[in-house]
Amino acid sequence: MLEINYIRQNTDTVKQAASNKQFDSKIIDAVLEVDSQRKSLLLQVEELRRQANANVADLKGKPSDEQIAKGKQIKQQLQELEPVLSETEKKFQELMYQVPNPAADDVPVAKDESGNVEVKKWGDIPKFDFPVLPHEELAENLDLLDNKRAVRIAGSRAYFTKNDLVLLEYGLLMYALKKMVSQGYTPMTVPWMVNDDAMRGTGYFPWGKEDHYQTQDGQRLIGTAEVSLTAFYKDETLNEKDLPVRMVGISPCYRREVGSYGKDTKGIFRVHQFNKVEQVVYTVADEEETRKMHDKMLSDTESLLQELKLPYHVLLMCTGDMGAGQRRKYDVEVWFPSQNAYRETHSDSYFNDFQSRRLNIRYKASDGTLKHVYTLNNTVVATPRILGAILENYQRADGSVKVPDILVPFVGKEVITRA
Repeated sequence: MLEINYIRQNTDTVKQAASNKQFDSKIIDAVLEVDSQRKSLLLQVEELRRQANANVADLKGKPSDEQIAKGKQIKQQLQELEPVLSETEKKFQELMYQVPNPAADDVPVAKDESGNVEVKKWGDIPKFDFPVLPHEELAENLDLLDNKRAVRIAGSRAYFTKNDLVLLEYGLLMYALKKMVSQGYTPMTVPWMVNDDAMRGTGYFPWGKEDHYQTQDGQRLIGTAEVSLTAFYKDETLNEKDLPVRMVGISPCYRREVGSYGKDTKGIFRVHQFNKVEQVVYTVADEEETRKMHDKMLSDTESLLQELKLPYHVLLMCTGDMGAGQRRKYDVEVWFPSQNAYRETHSDSYFNDFQSRRLNIRYKASDGTLKHVYTLNNTVVATPRILGAILENYQRADGSVKVPDILVPFVGKEVITRA
């Protein structure tokens, strides 16, 4: 959430920023209109309360008929205005939740993913002297995956992983988790079901409601541990000496994949349920420091991919391909040989105080002032998508799959073959 004074003083900038992110800039006009109504009503209510206090301030005995009449009049006016003010405050808050965060100055301005800019590339594209198989065919041949039975049981985009692929998956998740713990991150499991205020607080609502599952009790299944971790200190005040706060969560994640009908339906690339190791960081209210942390978190992802020896490139996302709350975002895409393309496997974002204002997370600075923390998050690893990349890049001519060196201890073998 932006601060209302910032919107008032930088209206044109905020409207242009909204347009750059493909949001309707008219929401800014609506905010300012309701803000004006709210201020006017608040002044009226405060003045009536002042008059009510003054009416009885010097009262030493029984009030006069004039004072009684005036008190009744003020009370009646307040009874009429206070509900209107309350409703206006509610409407104002709802509109403020719909204002997107302006992108950083160096973010490319473009309408869609065609405007994303490659900023880094690592690894050699593998060359095969045999026909390359897609991950789903490799996995089925090796008895590692069963989509057909899963779909029969659970519907579209469902899957069973089996045998060595299960060991590969959980080995990779544990390796990534321990890697982050070794760098000072606090490991955490998280609530998988959260209240709407956590979704609003992290900026997934109001924009992403349709993409999240809802329980019969009205809670939402998380699409990332970011939601639970970022909201961990909701309505709390930290101390500057305790920053940065580094958390790493491991959790299942759930997404409806609304708008992806017919896309990536084969295998385990685009699914409704997956597992993820996610970094969340709170930093001081300094964008330069936040950008340093942003790049450091990207390097954590790159380090893991390099240890896995998977070719990848890094994109700086353009305004039209970013979320409402993100100020700057990298996507990391790993090479999928069967598609002859890089495909997204990781994202790394920072928000400044957009999330912390919504969640009311502050810290006491060394100068005694209260400030909102700046927040960041990053995918360390997400499965099963990355498993598809491993299977494809490590496939061999005989249909077997070599296990990445760092995961051999978890799988217990160097090569996966059909039993």
